[in-house]
Amino acid sequence: MNINIGLVDDHQLFSKSLEMMLASFKGFSVVVDARNGVDLQEKMKSIDVLPDILLIDVNMPMMNGVQTATWMRENYPAVKLAALSMNDNDQSIINMFKAGCCAYLFKDTHPNDFELALNQIYHKGHYNSDHHLINYSKLVANRENEEVHLTEKEKEFLTLACSDKTYRQIASIMKLSERTIDGYRESLFKKLNVQSRTGMALEAIRKELVKLSEPRNGA
Repeated sequence: MNINIGLVDDHQLFSKSLEMMLASFKGFSVVVDARNGVDLQEKMKSIDVLPDILLIDVNMPMMNGVQTATWMRENYPAVKLAALSMNDNDQSIINMFKAGCCAYLFKDTHPNDFELALNQIYHKGHYNSDHHLINYSKLVANRENEEVHLTEKEKEFLTLACSDKTYRQIASIMKLSERTIDGYRESLFKKLNVQSRTGMALEAIRKELVKLSEPRNGA
């Protein structure tokens, strides 16, 4: 068995180091290495073998990670997409999952864990190193018909919670105490069956309880 990997990262030194690490894993081959989404589009036209997994840097010039993942999902839906970043910001994770990624990997991941992650993505279609990050694919399969009833205040809070605003800022916008905001958060964690703000946001997007505007170019 051979797992074909694609890389999209604007940092050449990191990309080459990652390629060397992948070469040390049994059964892995790098079939395309691009500097950004625009470069990837050109290289995808001439490669002989499609990657099974494409690792996409979140922050890149010309065409960022979200835009690259969206383009891949539309043009090469069979390729599994995984975000690759140093950024653990909730909004970055949400945006990359929304764009079609099935995993969010960190650049400082230990090689053994990285190899495990790639194998799980290839065989299972997803990988979550943190139990707080919900399995997006599993949720789609298992909770499609579940209905969640929210109050108007909960809907307002949920929309704000899916932004980059802090809970303190949300309390100020809603003109409520931080304790009341904590109550809304705990209530929604229970209703959506999640354990983190990221999980709450991903589940809200999946159930179309909120609609997020697409990130601007370069975000």
